[in-house]
Amino acid sequence: MGEENLRKRKGVDNGKEDGQSTQSHEPQTMNLQKQVGLISGICMIVGTIIGSGIFVSPKSVLANVGAVGPCLIIWAACGILATLGALCFAELGTMITKSGGEYPYLMEAFGPIPAFLFSWTSLLVTKPSSFAIICLSFAEYASAPFYPGCDPPQVVVKCLAAAAIVIITIVNSVSVKLGSYVQNFLTAAKMIIVTIIIVSGIVLLAQGKTENFKDSFKDSKISVSSISLAFYNGLWAYDGWNQLNYITEELKNPYRNLPLSIIIGIPLVTVCYVLINISYFTVMTSTELLQSQAVAVTFGDRVLYPASWIVPLFVAFSAIGSANGTCFTAGRLVYVAGREGHMLKVLSYISVKCLTPAPAIMFYGAIAIIYIIPGDIDTLINYFSFAVWLFYGLTILALIVMRFTRKELRRPIRIPIIIPVIVTLVSILLVLAPIISAPELAYLYCVLFILSGLIVYVLFVHFKFNWPRKISKSITLHLQMLLEVVPAEEVTE
Repeated sequence: MGEENLRKRKGVDNGKEDGQSTQSHEPQTMNLQKQVGLISGICMIVGTIIGSGIFVSPKSVLANVGAVGPCLIIWAACGILATLGALCFAELGTMITKSGGEYPYLMEAFGPIPAFLFSWTSLLVTKPSSFAIICLSFAEYASAPFYPGCDPPQVVVKCLAAAAIVIITIVNSVSVKLGSYVQNFLTAAKMIIVTIIIVSGIVLLAQGKTENFKDSFKDSKISVSSISLAFYNGLWAYDGWNQLNYITEELKNPYRNLPLSIIIGIPLVTVCYVLINISYFTVMTSTELLQSQAVAVTFGDRVLYPASWIVPLFVAFSAIGSANGTCFTAGRLVYVAGREGHMLKVLSYISVKCLTPAPAIMFYGAIAIIYIIPGDIDTLINYFSFAVWLFYGLTILALIVMRFTRKELRRPIRIPIIIPVIVTLVSILLVLAPIISAPELAYLYCVLFILSGLIVYVLFVHFKFNWPRKISKSITLHLQMLLEVVPAEEVTE
């Protein structure tokens, strides 16, 4: 009797799936709250893009082009491409005001199968593995001061990374505002170290430290293959430019704040990236930069000594801020996929007390912890990262397609058609470049994994066999009572 009352009070679906008549007690529903303003939106973009990458390994771009001049051009061009891609997403985000990033756009343009394959790949591989790597980077820098002269034990690093994932998951499950405030604070912290590096570089340039910029195009390796791979590595550092589209339903005035956050945030990151690289080259030659294991730490040792300890500290802040932004947004993808019936239904439910998609965020955090267990998943991410641009290209192609197939949709922002065409063509190049330049069997495995989602879709989504539905219904019931969550209201465009 107590269970039945709780089912009615919390909004458990106890009639429709069994074919019974609808109960007189309508299920209680809730929506996500609109609590993310313009400043928080800019911080979300800047804080998610600027992680540990720009401080640790900008040498990947330099290694492909071989000289300072082309390297700086690539960093600027990657920023321009990220801005163009984000503008395409701004049109999509204001045309289809649903959270979940690429997912609802692929659903509207191409139907459920491409949308399901995107969620299948993103939820199980690309996003949780990226979350895990960012937290591992944080753990390495946070534990380094306690093990001077040697690498921290892997057990310590992995336990600290797992703890970071748990804390970030709890913060974002408890409150949207708290998650936003944490993101704002950590973004401010990482901008401090960015400012220190940039100002130091400008001071050194003013003092005449320009010898590393002479003959800046000498010994450059310019080819279609090398430029493509350099772009590939540079754009990985810019990844996160589409993060606001994952939380469109929580943006205050999305028609204004979404495009403004993009127009301000991504060019700001681009300027920072170019100036940081210039600062690195004021104290390191190309050879020295390529030999450095952590470029920002080398820079700090040479310029900020004896205060060089602040570099690993603020890099740790930067990494944890990027991880927080990734968790905040990716949890919404799980939530939207659950709402569309492509994941367990309980993942689309909203916490009664916190008004957050708590089950989705917890699921995302749990998958990320699994990825910490293997020894090295950097290689795994490299092989799956081209899948990210596969879906970016497909999503922006969806924008072009809907210009002709969905003319009735309201478009508060309408960008010139040439922009999505350019970004789509570049996406195709980025997907094919690593396969053509360095073909490996692992890319085939990646494609096979993506296509394996078709089997899951046919069995569990299309045909909806009864036995998995009965199991999932029981799981949904118990988790709903345990987590105190209810179904979300239908989102109207």
